[in-house]
Amino acid sequence: MISNTCEAHRHSYISHPQCYLKEKPHGGPVIERIGFLDIETSNLSATFGYIFSYCIKELDGPILERVLTPAEVKSGAFDRGLMIDCNRDMRKFDRLIVFWGKDRRHDIPFLRTRAAYYDLEFPLYKELIVNDLWDICKNKLRLHSNRLQAACDFFDIPAKQHKLEPTQWQKAMAGDKKALAFILEHNREDVISTEALWKKIQKYSRNPDTTI
Repeated sequence: MISNTCEAHRHSYISHPQCYLKEKPHGGPVIERIGFLDIETSNLSATFGYIFSYCIKELDGPILERVLTPAEVKSGAFDRGLMIDCNRDMRKFDRLIVFWGKDRRHDIPFLRTRAAYYDLEFPLYKELIVNDLWDICKNKLRLHSNRLQAACDFFDIPAKQHKLEPTQWQKAMAGDKKALAFILEHNREDVISTEALWKKIQKYSRNPDTTI
């Protein structure tokens, strides 16, 4: 029989739904699928830029990923096909964890803008939950910098072995295959380190659920 109270606080699961999702009590029907999302883009503005790659790492699981092909860049198709795949993969999750990526920041607004540009069906309001790990770093910790690299360095979490290099981004914009592969590896490392950091610090905050 499923317990009616959470182990962490001894409150009812009705008043603490996030505890229910986290603790997954025996006999409970809900298993929340959590993914760690990050994108790499050619520009900070979705007006002038496009998406090189995306990665969504399933919690304790594999990475769903896609990078542009040289042909997509050189033909001018850019990220239309990638956005179709990304929209599909995002919908495989109930909750996405980002770093400086929720509304009014980078990843989610950039993705939404590119999807709207191509008239594609981006996940709708209340369809997914998005939590931004940057908020926990900013509000619950006192680091010298709230960048992902700084937080990972402090907690001895491997991060960004393939560091951002301007020449790699410039070559990728010209459709260079090796540069695009470099960017995808950088992207993978970001979601892996984001997951590790989330496991380390998410317990310090009841991060408010924000819809996509």
